[in-house]
Amino acid sequence: MEIKNLIVGQSGGPTAVINSSLYGVVSEALSQPSIGKVYGMVNGIEGFLRGTVLDFEETLFSNDLEKLKTTPGAYLGSCRYKLPEDLDDPVYPVLFQKFKELSIGYFFYIGGNDSMDTVSKLSRYAEKINSDIRVIGEPKTIDNDLVMTDHTPGFGSAARYVASTVREIVIDANVYETKSVTIVEIMGRHAGWLTAASALARKSVGDNPLLIYLPETAFDEEAFLEKVNNCFEKNPNVIVCVSEGIHDKDGTFICEYDNSVGTDTFGHKMLAGCGKYLENLVRNRLGIKARSVELNVSQRCSASMMSATDQKEAVLAGQFGVREALKGATGKMVSYIRTSDLPYRITLGLEDVNLICNQEKTVPLEWISKDGSDVTDAFLTYALPLIQGTVEIPLGTDGLPDFLSRK
Repeated sequence: MEIKNLIVGQSGGPTAVINSSLYGVVSEALSQPSIGKVYGMVNGIEGFLRGTVLDFEETLFSNDLEKLKTTPGAYLGSCRYKLPEDLDDPVYPVLFQKFKELSIGYFFYIGGNDSMDTVSKLSRYAEKINSDIRVIGEPKTIDNDLVMTDHTPGFGSAARYVASTVREIVIDANVYETKSVTIVEIMGRHAGWLTAASALARKSVGDNPLLIYLPETAFDEEAFLEKVNNCFEKNPNVIVCVSEGIHDKDGTFICEYDNSVGTDTFGHKMLAGCGKYLENLVRNRLGIKARSVELNVSQRCSASMMSATDQKEAVLAGQFGVREALKGATGKMVSYIRTSDLPYRITLGLEDVNLICNQEKTVPLEWISKDGSDVTDAFLTYALPLIQGTVEIPLGTDGLPDFLSRK
């Protein structure tokens, strides 16, 4: 068998376990005699076009490779580069010439929806020119919005962070007897999976957060204010968790009510600010002490709340993808298939990446309360296994986490 090299890249927003997926790919590839060099694209496909490539055997020793599993962020660096829709664009022959120069036989891309778009285009172009390069997508996103997989690496750890942080906010708010409302804004443009995870913070029925709003349903200001008022009958300190992408019945984002928002390179609106808007709304309309908390990037970069289940599954997905590529798989994304809730079990599979890219998995409406202000027990059954287990993060001599960084 002709020995070919493997190249792997990371794309989009990082997560607590995106480097665990990278570890899985690299460690498995290095153990395979039919794979020669294992390269990394620095800053994804965009960096690869600039020629920024590293050799893992020259860059990381075995003990450093292990540190990938406990290092958040994207070790290789990321990008948000969109390949042209037209497969006749001149960028494609340039890319495949570079693959040829490095004797690449296997291309791996770790990322979310837009990254799977890249995998789709590269695999289709490879088929078009009869290239034998095998192209595999490794899923990643805290948003948990990739279709055709039970969940995604990164979601479990981010959900654990959200649930833990919201529980801390609840404890803090309960210090005072004075009526107050705390709005917690959580990432999620069109899919509310991460905000829904705030329900895991409750220790008992009727506990805070008393209201949870996802972008899957329309948000009504007047109904919201009425519900907040009613919540004071249960608790003088009301915690409300909202997705950044909540919108009204006409599809207008709440954050747009008094803010202009920009767009990223994929044309997605860059959302932030609905928490502050609702804080002011409560203060002005109800005359109640209010504050807002935006969890922001900590949701995706916190290693302290890394889920052991999430980390383990991310590693396995990376290893599985390499083994399947060696068997001939291409144009596929590794998927999680849940086989049991109690006890929780999954298996790994492969799905056609062309059916995944540019699609979005939202929280099922039957998992959201009829009035749109909470989630059901079905969501808790789904999410609770994904946040289990604590990962011990190595500490440096300064007593702080000893994360791996590229030299």
